[in-house]
Amino acid sequence: MNPLSQFLLAILFFHSSEYILAVATHRISNVRLSSLLVSKEYVLAMIFSLVEYFFEDLLFPGLKEYLWVSNLGLAMVFIGETVRKLAIVTAGRSFTHLIKVRHEDHHRLVTNGVYGFVRHPSYCGFLIWSIGTQIMLCNPISTIGFAVVVWQFFAKRIPYEEYFLRQFFGADYEEYAQRVPSGVPFVK
Repeated sequence: MNPLSQFLLAILFFHSSEYILAVATHRISNVRLSSLLVSKEYVLAMIFSLVEYFFEDLLFPGLKEYLWVSNLGLAMVFIGETVRKLAIVTAGRSFTHLIKVRHEDHHRLVTNGVYGFVRHPSYCGFLIWSIGTQIMLCNPISTIGFAVVVWQFFAKRIPYEEYFLRQFFGADYEEYAQRVPSGVPFVK
């Protein structure tokens, strides 16, 4: 299977499984695209990555022939997907796609499983997955672009989310945050 087919399958699997898990975990049917990290910017980034792929394949076909690079990207896609889905399953009903600003009765602090290694495994997984999709396509520009943009997104989102987690769980969350890294490089 060529990298472009793998890329398209990776996107299809990521979002369909995300939707299925969201509905199964939360027993809701009103999951929106925005809650699944699909936005106008996301769609534009994916379109740009396809344009880059076809442009480089046309003008610099040798750039797309590094099978080991593409396989490294495929491995990253698999690892990122696995980490993110483990986060969703481990957190169960405590996992939300949108940041909760009010504490709900069923919302608990999850520190076991993958959360024992990183505080934000779903973000970590998405970061690995998104960069992996571009490495898989041997897209140097999009690889750098995705790394920067996705990192910036989570560098802003994590402190915002952790503000509320500290409000909800107090000293328990503070101790957890001191002990376990965020899972996104250079974001404390």
